[in-house]
Amino acid sequence: MTTSFRQVADADIRGDLEVSLEVFPAHDEAALAALKDLARRLRPFNPEFISVTYGAGGSSRERTLATIRALKEVTDTPIAAHLTVVGASREDTLRVAEQFREAGVNHIVALRGDPPEGESAFTPHPEGFANAAELVSALRERWPELRISVAAYPEMHPDSPSREADLDNLKAKFEAGANDALTQFFFDNDLFFDFLEQARAAGVAGPVFPGVMLMPNFFQVKNFAVRCKATVPDWLEARFAGLRGKKDRDSMLVHRMLAASFAVEQVLDMAVRGVRHFHLYTMNRPHMAEAVCRALLLAPDGEKQDDRRLCAG
Repeated sequence: MTTSFRQVADADIRGDLEVSLEVFPAHDEAALAALKDLARRLRPFNPEFISVTYGAGGSSRERTLATIRALKEVTDTPIAAHLTVVGASREDTLRVAEQFREAGVNHIVALRGDPPEGESAFTPHPEGFANAAELVSALRERWPELRISVAAYPEMHPDSPSREADLDNLKAKFEAGANDALTQFFFDNDLFFDFLEQARAAGVAGPVFPGVMLMPNFFQVKNFAVRCKATVPDWLEARFAGLRGKKDRDSMLVHRMLAASFAVEQVLDMAVRGVRHFHLYTMNRPHMAEAVCRALLLAPDGEKQDDRRLCAG
């Protein structure tokens, strides 16, 4: 990424950018309170929606529902619910979708999902959906007004045999009724733009929003990236050299500052290159998400500094 501050200024990105946020379900009351605080803290930046993830095989179903209900108590930001097909019949999967609808959810992120822990490959339930496209089709048929997002993979899904097959799968999800796609995280923006060009050439016409991973712990994210087959550039890892395992206050502060600066760098580069919607994987931490929102000039009008006061010191 080579975008300069001058390019950001010249691009005048103010005014037409938006973000969405992703959180994972709270595991206890303290975590639930923290998520409520995240929703309140980021509400002034007008996120388009907050999506709540769903564990493999529905392992977090009740926590997902509890988190959705708790968030709806404190914010008017639309809430989206993730839904997977792993380990469940069609009837059971649609019953969960019905529960989400009863909780006031009008937006579902429809996913195939990862295999349950201990299994290396996805095996469809004998009475279940074979893939996300089938789930999208069933959701669209039952709830025509529902907003449906799906997943896209700039570096290809780990189970895809080829880039062509991966793009065919994404196209099938749009043809089944998806409204938009949220990408897996990536760290080299050129990978996203190359993927987008290939997707358009393959006939994928729907909106594709880049997923931006915020990294309270770079090394944990790197391990996750390896499992997802997402590339971690050497130049990015070099920024965190010598910080692995450091728990002292100063090292942890530097770690967070580096992570925040990279996230800001990444989104500004994409904004200058024409991206207008960013999906932030918040890791349930509000501060980096707020830094990104402010870098994209989404700060509320009431919080803008008075230039005269800045010059008065």
